[in-house]
Amino acid sequence: MDYRESINTYIALEIDTLKALDVNAINDAMNLIMEAHETEKTIYIFGNGGSSATASHYQNDFNKGISEYIDKKFNFHCLNDNMATVMAIANDIGFEEVFRFQLKGHIKPGDLVIAISGSGNSKNVINAVEYAKEQGNKIIGMTGYNGGKLKQLSDVSLHVPINSMQITEDVHMIFDHMIMSIFYKTLCGIDHVKG
Repeated sequence: MDYRESINTYIALEIDTLKALDVNAINDAMNLIMEAHETEKTIYIFGNGGSSATASHYQNDFNKGISEYIDKKFNFHCLNDNMATVMAIANDIGFEEVFRFQLKGHIKPGDLVIAISGSGNSKNVINAVEYAKEQGNKIIGMTGYNGGKLKQLSDVSLHVPINSMQITEDVHMIFDHMIMSIFYKTLCGIDHVKG
C-alpha cells in the first residue's frame, strides 16, 4: 500500500491548523500559569480518554521537567491520575462527578484549572469547571471542534479550530511542549528549541 498521499494530507491539515491558532490566547494562558506558579498556587488539570493522558503529560512536564531546574516548583495536580479515586467516585457517586468531587474542599482562591475536552462538552469536565468558576477560580479550556460549552466557560480558550479529534489532541500536546520550551528558556535559561 502507498499511504503517502494520506500522510501528506494529514501533515498539511496539521500545519494549517497550527497557523490558525490564537497566539494571544496562548500568551494569556502562559501568563495565568506563571501567575499561579509565582504565587505558589495549585494548577488542577484533567480530561477524559486521550485528554487524560495529555493532562498527565502536562503534570509530568511541569512538576518534573521544568521544576527540576528551578527552586520554586510548579504544583500541577492531575485529577485523572489516581485511578482508585476516580473509580470510587464513578462507582459510588457517578462518573459525571469524578473531577468536581476532587475539587470540593480542596480548590483555593488563586488556584488555576486547566480543563481538556476535545468536544468541549464532557459532562464531568463541565461540572468541575462550573464549580471552580463558582469559587472564583480562573479556567483555561482546551477544546476542538466548535469548542462546546467549555469554550464559553473558559477565561482563556485554547481552541483548536478543526473537526478532528486526532489533530485536536496533537495540538493540545503541542501547547504543552511549546509552553514548556518557552519556560525552559525564560525560567531555566535552557534553550531546547536550539538543541
